[in-house]
Amino acid sequence: MFYFGADYYPEHWPEERWAEDARLMREAGCNVVRLAEFAWSRLEPRAGEFRFDWLDRALEVLGTHGIRAVLGTPTAAPPPWLCTTYPEILRVREDGVRVTLGHRRQYCPNHPTYRQLSRRIVAAMAEHYRDHPAVIGWQIDNEFGERCYCEVCREAFHAWLQRRYGTLERLNDAWGTIFWSQVYNDWAEIPLPLSTGGVPNPGLDLDFRRFMSDSYVSYQQEQVDILRAACPRHFITHNFMGIYYDRINYFDLARALDLVAWDNYPVNPWNAEPRADPTIVALSHDTMRGLKGKNFWVLEEQCSAGGWQTIGYAPRPGETRLWTYQAIAHGAEAVVYFRWRSARFGTEQYWHGILDHDARPRRRYCEVKQVGEELARIGGRLAGGEVRSEVALILSYDSRFAFQVQANNPEFSYPELLLAYYRALYRRNVPTDVAPPEADLSRYKVVLAPALHVVTPEIAENLRRYVTGGGTLLLTCRSGVKDVANKVVDLPLPGLLAELCGVEVEEYHSLYPSEAQPLAFTLPGLGDAGARPLARVWCDILKEEGMQAQVLARYTADYFAGHPAIALHKVGRGRVVYVGTVGDGNLCQALADWLIREAGVQPLLATPSEVEVTARWYDGRGRLFFVLNHGREAAPLQLDRAYRDLLSGRTLSGLIALPAREALILEEA
Repeated sequence: MFYFGADYYPEHWPEERWAEDARLMREAGCNVVRLAEFAWSRLEPRAGEFRFDWLDRALEVLGTHGIRAVLGTPTAAPPPWLCTTYPEILRVREDGVRVTLGHRRQYCPNHPTYRQLSRRIVAAMAEHYRDHPAVIGWQIDNEFGERCYCEVCREAFHAWLQRRYGTLERLNDAWGTIFWSQVYNDWAEIPLPLSTGGVPNPGLDLDFRRFMSDSYVSYQQEQVDILRAACPRHFITHNFMGIYYDRINYFDLARALDLVAWDNYPVNPWNAEPRADPTIVALSHDTMRGLKGKNFWVLEEQCSAGGWQTIGYAPRPGETRLWTYQAIAHGAEAVVYFRWRSARFGTEQYWHGILDHDARPRRRYCEVKQVGEELARIGGRLAGGEVRSEVALILSYDSRFAFQVQANNPEFSYPELLLAYYRALYRRNVPTDVAPPEADLSRYKVVLAPALHVVTPEIAENLRRYVTGGGTLLLTCRSGVKDVANKVVDLPLPGLLAELCGVEVEEYHSLYPSEAQPLAFTLPGLGDAGARPLARVWCDILKEEGMQAQVLARYTADYFAGHPAIALHKVGRGRVVYVGTVGDGNLCQALADWLIREAGVQPLLATPSEVEVTARWYDGRGRLFFVLNHGREAAPLQLDRAYRDLLSGRTLSGLIALPAREALILEEA
C-alpha cells in the first residue's frame, strides 16, 4: 500500500471544521496524516494531567473517511508550564547563553528531568493509542537537534569520555594534551568547546560532537523502548533532514528505527537561488535510503512557499507533483505534504500549505488531488520496488565532524565535495547508494570515498578487502590524514590508505582561489579537451620516484608543475584512483565518466541535462523507469525501445518531447 497525505494540526482549527478537512483530504486521495508532534501543551495542559479526548475525536473523524495516522511524540516543543517549572532543562548555546521559552527544540537532551517528563508523556500516549484502529505508526520528536553546552551535558560528557578511554592517561595521549599545557589530572577539568573558549583541542572538539550525537541517539532510544513495548504493531520513525544536516550521525540515529522518514524542502526562504536543485534533493533521498539500506517515507514534502519572517519561493505549477514522483523514484513508500492548511498564527504563518489561510481549495489542492488520483490508480504498482545501484558514495560522519573542527581550507566543504561527485553520476543517470565506510561494499562495481579524513584500521581493511575482491575505489586528497582521536597520523599520507593507493604525498599545498590551475591528463580517453578540468582548493604533490601507481594527470603550474596529481593503482583484482586535488565539476565529471566506463556500469538512459532517470526493481515484474524533466522547457528524449507510461496509459517510443516539469513512469511495452 502506498501512503499519501498531509501533516494536519486539528488543534489549530475549530472542531466543526475537522469533518470538512477530512472530506477534502479524502477527495484528494489522502489516506494518512501526521498528527500531534507539537501538541504537548494540549495533550498535557498541566503536569500529569493528560487530555486525549480532542485527539480521539480528531482520529475518529479522520478514520470515518478512511484516513490513518502517524502520531508524533510531542517532545520537540515543551509547554510553558514545564519550562517555567524546570528552567534548567533549557538548552545552553555554544556561546554559553541559555535559550528561553518561545521556540522549539529548546531542551537539553541529557537533562534527567526532561528525559523523565518525556518518558511520561510518551508512555501515556503509547498506552492510550496502542490499540487504536486508525494509528499505524509513531514519529519520535521532530528534526533532532541542536548541541547543548550546559553543566548537565558537561558532566555527561565526562562520563562518556570515561567509558570511551577508561583512564585519563589514555585520553591525554589520544588528544595530545601536552600541547599548550592542557594535560588533565581530573575528569572534571575537561571543558566544553564553547565558542568563547578560543580554539579547542581538535580531539576534544571531535569527541564532543560524537557525544552530542550519541546523546540524541540515547534520548531517542528511551522513547523507542517505550513505544516498542506498548505498541508492537506500530512502526517507529523519526523525521530526518536529508544530506545537509550535520550535527548527528544519522546512521546511528536510524539504527533503532523501523524505517527512515525525512523532510524534503527543495526550495525554502534560506536558499541562495530561486529554484530547486534536483541533484541535492536526489542525493538527500539516496542518503535517507542508505541509512538503513531500505525504502523510506517523506513525512514533510514541500507543496508551497515556505517562510517565517519572509516568504520564499512558491513551487511552480507541476513542481509539487514532480517532487512527489522524484521521491517515489528514489525509494519513497509514502509522501506526506507539509502542511494541510496554512497557519493563521504563530511563527510559521507564512509557511504555506495545500490550502491557504482561508481554507479554500485552489491550484495547489488541485495539483495534490491530481497526484492522489494517479496514485489511487497505480500506487499498487509502485510500492515495494527497490533501487538497485552498482555505485556507492561513502559518507563518513567522523570525517564530517572533523572538518567542522578544522576545515583545512576556507573554500573546502565536505558535503559540497560529496555533492560534486554525486552530481557527476546523477547527470549520467547512474543510480547511487550512500553508505558508511564500514558497510559491506562487495556488491558495488565502483565506490567513491571523497576526503575520507578519519580512517581506522578497520575502515582501511574494509576498503582493502573491497578492492582486492575486484572493486574500483576512488579516494581524494585529505584522506587518511587523521586517526580516530582526530590526531594527524605519523605515517606518509594518505596514512593507512597509502599502500592501497600506491602513492605517497610528498608535499601538499592549500590553494587560494586565484591559484586554480588546469590539469594535464596522461591517459587517452580521460578528460574533455573542451572543458579542461581544474585543480583547485588543494594540491597533493605525489612522489613519483618509486611510485607503484600509474600517473593519470599532472599539475601544469607553480613549483609543482609536472608532478603527479592523479594516479591509478591496481591491487588484486581491483584498482584505486587517488585524486590529489579537490578539483572542479569538470574534473569530477571526467573521472566519474571514466570510472563507470572502465568498471562496466551502465547508465539507465541518456537524457538532456535537465532530465533525471531513476529505476525501481520489482521481483518478477522487472523495472519501472521514472523520467523527470526538472527544466523549464520541453526536453527531447530518445527512447531505446517501446514503453507504456503508467501515468497516461500511452505507449511511447522513439523520439518524444517531455514537457517541462512533467513525469513519466515507464514499463516495457
